[in-house]
Amino acid sequence: MARNQVLVVDDEEPIRDLVASYLRDEGFDVTEAATGEAALESLDRSVPDLVVLDIRLPGIDGLEVLREIRKASDVYVILLTARTEETDRVIGLEVGADDYVTKPFSPRELVARIKAVLRRGSRRADPPDDISSFDRLVIDKGAHEVRADGAAVDLTALEFQLLEALASAPGRVFTRGQLIERVWGWDFFGDERIVDVHIRNLRKAIGDSVEDPRFIATVRGVGYKFVARRT
Repeated sequence: MARNQVLVVDDEEPIRDLVASYLRDEGFDVTEAATGEAALESLDRSVPDLVVLDIRLPGIDGLEVLREIRKASDVYVILLTARTEETDRVIGLEVGADDYVTKPFSPRELVARIKAVLRRGSRRADPPDDISSFDRLVIDKGAHEVRADGAAVDLTALEFQLLEALASAPGRVFTRGQLIERVWGWDFFGDERIVDVHIRNLRKAIGDSVEDPRFIATVRGVGYKFVARRT
């Protein structure tokens, strides 16, 4: 069986070496990069299964690296951030990061997060070949494509899974915890607000709004529900 490939990007060599050592001990193939430029060069040569990406990098910072990644790939990305960098974490999630871990962190916690994210990938590896149609929204699970108002929608893998989860039961209210369990996995142990950031991204991508929702409505104090009817 092929081993998962992880790119670790951090300008602090001790942290980079520690993370790489733990990942190799867990059976991962690891590539390391100390700068944003080196990370992008590595990604041009080969796209890994997951990128561990420090936000604070010399030269091209982690957020810009993430933006460049998302132009060409939906590879999973976990950000490394300082506890004081809440704004950067939110921006990172909006740009397309799948998760984040704050420094200082336990290498075992990071490895657990990586395994949890990659398990999501295994669940989407063989999606059912069927199409769900709603009012001006089409979700093609087999092709992993979405069209809204007749136009193709560019979603990250996580956004697609979130939309699919909501659309699986129109009218049902999902709590943030239920969406995390369905999309991130039962062993996710981050901040539940990550759901709100990705819902915001998803709404923007499909042309929805909070004030007049066509597809995703907020149920205040509870969570979210899909309000479009099947056609």
